[in-house]
Parts: sequence; structure tokens; C-alpha cells
Amino acid sequence: MIRIALVDDHVVLRKSLGIMLGNMPGFEVVLEADNGLQLIEQLKTGCAPDLVLLDITMPGMDGTETARWLKQEYPGIKILVVTMLRSDPVILQMVKIGARGYLLKDCEPSELQEAINAVYETGYYYNELVTPGMRTSNISDDNTALSAQEISFLRWACTDLTHKEIAVEMQVSPRTIDGYRDSLFRKLNVTSRVGIVIYAIRNGFIQV
Repeated sequence: MIRIALVDDHVVLRKSLGIMLGNMPGFEVVLEADNGLQLIEQLKTGCAPDLVLLDITMPGMDGTETARWLKQEYPGIKILVVTMLRSDPVILQMVKIGARGYLLKDCEPSELQEAINAVYETGYYYNELVTPGMRTSNISDDNTALSAQEISFLRWACTDLTHKEIAVEMQVSPRTIDGYRDSLFRKLNVTSRVGIVIYAIRNGFIQV
């Protein structure tokens, strides 16, 4: 049984989601909270969930702050973001903080069920929203195909620097950086910087 916490300030949506998950096999909703502060209080007295379905925009303590706190205090709890925000910078930020997947609230119930099971069983859920073209089944674990320069760029790509700023740090031209990016896209079978970051996290190039 996968124990789930729901953290969302939209009460009607949260209650509806709880009912839906309760009717799915293998899921049990053990905590509900309006924001991160309520989650912290409930974790003090209740059992820790296996997974948190976390919204981002919430009053008091939002999803970003909550994810950082969970990473520090409860690193064993996996985070699956469920939000209305569709933004590559936000997705990248949440992945770097420790989110294991990212869904929109208008996703199909079947995708939510698939994502929860994937995060619980394999650690991550990759979908077209997070990184187009990248799925769990086709991510390579063979790091030997990457050159030293590509690995260096991969690590820099996990920072907040722009490609132009990375070029300065690596002491190469912006065109060379574009070449490293395109090569990684091809070798890792990804089409976005988020995909590069997820690969780096999964293969231990950076710690989150």
C-alpha cells in the first residue's frame, strides 16, 4: 500500500483527489494539508507518507519551500508535483530541489496513477511535460559515451547560468557550447535542458 499525502490549498480539488485515489488499488491517503506548514504539523503527530502530491502555489509555505524542507528533514519521502503551472524554469527548479515528477492538474487519472506507481517503484516519473522525447525506458545509463567536455557542460547546465555564461566559465565560444548541448541531446535522447538535468541527477553527476 502506497501511503500518500495531499498538499494543496484548493480544498474541493484536494478532497476530490483524495476520494479518487482512495478508489484506486494500492493507494491510501494518510495526510491532507493546505500548505507546507500544515504538513509539517501533521508529520509531527502522524505517520510519514511514502509520497507527497505537492502543489506549488500555496499561501504560508508554498511548494518550493515545502520541497526544500522535505528534502532536508524527510529525504525518504518522494515528491510528485501536481500543479497548474506549466513553465520550464519552474519545472527545472522543482526537479533540482528534489521533485521526482511533474504533472498538471488536468492530467488524466490514469496518468496520475501511473506517475505515483513509477515514482514509488523506480524513483522518477518522466513525461512529455517534464522533457519531451525522454521516457524512463529509453534513458541510457552508459556514461562512457560522454566526453570530458560534455560532462563538464552537463554539470554547468545544472546551474542557473545561461549558455553564454557557461561559455565564459568553460572558456569556449557560445557556438562550442551549442555543439555540446546538441551532442548531449542526441546521446541522451532528450530535447530540453530539463532532460539534461534529470539525466545528471539520475546518474550521480550532481547531488540534489
